Amino acid sequence: MVESVKLETAGNDLVTIAKIAKPRGLKGEVVAELLTDFPERFEGLENVTVVMPDGTRTELTIKEHWFQKDRIILRFEGHDSIESVERLRGAEVCVVESEAVDLESDEYFDWQLISCEVVTVDGEMIGTVASVMRTGGTEVLEVKREDKEFMIPFAKAICVEVDIEEKLIRIDPPEGLLDF
Repeated sequence: MVESVKLETAGNDLVTIAKIAKPRGLKGEVVAELLTDFPERFEGLENVTVVMPDGTRTELTIKEHWFQKDRIILRFEGHDSIESVERLRGAEVCVVESEAVDLESDEYFDWQLISCEVVTVDGEMIGTVASVMRTGGTEVLEVKREDKEFMIPFAKAICVEVDIEEKLIRIDPPEGLLDF
């Protein structure tokens, strides 16, 4: 499951749920790429933190939103022209981590998995999760160490233990998975 990247901020951890691509229309709307598996989370969502490409942050209120294909169109209070939203191009739309969608006990956000150490059930260190790839089926963990890179399916049969608090994933790899 994904609510994209987690940004560390002073006192507030932010989770990115969309990224503004460009202005749209004449009334200050923006087109944004959805970075969440839960587009319904925008229903009732009013206040968001917008993190600009240079790292500056702005609190904005969503005036209205609607979906267009696989993107979301957003309109913010106080922004009623193309010129007023042009500066938002490339910005990330974020919510406070405490407002992230609740997941089932065996589901994880990508940002929770990234930087987890991966070890076999026998204790062999494999590497650290660098990214989570979406393939349309089972997600794949990109695990890196100094000398190698592994692609490990994030399936219960292989990833037998996931401990987010300890940043540890224990795997029981089938024969050949770790061979290069």
